[in-house]
Amino acid sequence: MNVLSLFDGMSCGQIALERAGIKVEKYYASEIKLHAIKVTQHNYPKTIQLGDVTKLKGEDIPGRIDLLIGGSPCQDFSQANKIKDGLKGTKSNLFYEYYRLLQEVNPKYYLLENVEMDTKEYAEISKLLGTFPIKINSELVAPQLRSRVYWTNIGPEFIDLLGERHCDIRQPKDKKDKLSNILQDGYTEKNKARCLLESDSRPLSTPVKMFHRYYTSGFTTLIFNSKAHLEDCKKYYNENYNGMAAEDIKCDSNVFDGVRYLTQNELEKCQTIPSGYTNILNRNDAASLLGDGWTVDVIAHIFKHLK
Repeated sequence: MNVLSLFDGMSCGQIALERAGIKVEKYYASEIKLHAIKVTQHNYPKTIQLGDVTKLKGEDIPGRIDLLIGGSPCQDFSQANKIKDGLKGTKSNLFYEYYRLLQEVNPKYYLLENVEMDTKEYAEISKLLGTFPIKINSELVAPQLRSRVYWTNIGPEFIDLLGERHCDIRQPKDKKDKLSNILQDGYTEKNKARCLLESDSRPLSTPVKMFHRYYTSGFTTLIFNSKAHLEDCKKYYNENYNGMAAEDIKCDSNVFDGVRYLTQNELEKCQTIPSGYTNILNRNDAASLLGDGWTVDVIAHIFKHLK
């Protein structure tokens, strides 16, 4: 099978194909982030890098492409952004590059991943790709919450009363994998990690500010020395900082010492990436790629339906 991967990142798709037992003859990757390319070439040195997707033309790729995959940028769709420009946004409109190349290379199979989005954009993408997607939350196969939608013509389908195609791949079996099971040490009160994001590459620097964000917004995952340590942090915070803005908090106690983020290896496990896959990078650079990446076992589940 010959594969073209757009917005390839660190080649999570290539890992998933291998895990699904799909033999790949040539794997073409379109990516511009140097760290991502570095990780890909370290793990899959035969990958053929093609550069910027906006400069790539189907006619430039020799031979037949059997499978086109990609996860176009999601920033303008994301619920985390106050302003959602959708398909008109400067990043998420790169979907149209995926659609252009889908037409130009005319593969037998395709897969597009993205975040949940507003109805208008959801309907537009579904109309152009000729199918409605399947929604899968990574929590079924990983110790991380990550709800994503996957447009694909792989696997079973059903046609609704309006004649529209829908992907009919079944949900993966729930592995019931808990965050506590993958920790190198420490304690968590959470059953699953919060969804990994590219912003995990920019961690807050002080334990008290880390805890403030964790406790007031839940928009991060923190690990504690023990359950008692977590309770001490909550008690001290409520007695001294409750209601304060982050910039006004000046900690004069060591009660928050030992609070930490997920390690690089733990982040890899949350995305079901092979242990050590990103070891040529430091923790924060790896976190950037992992936050942008795919949960491999979800993609492998879809790829197992390839004929």
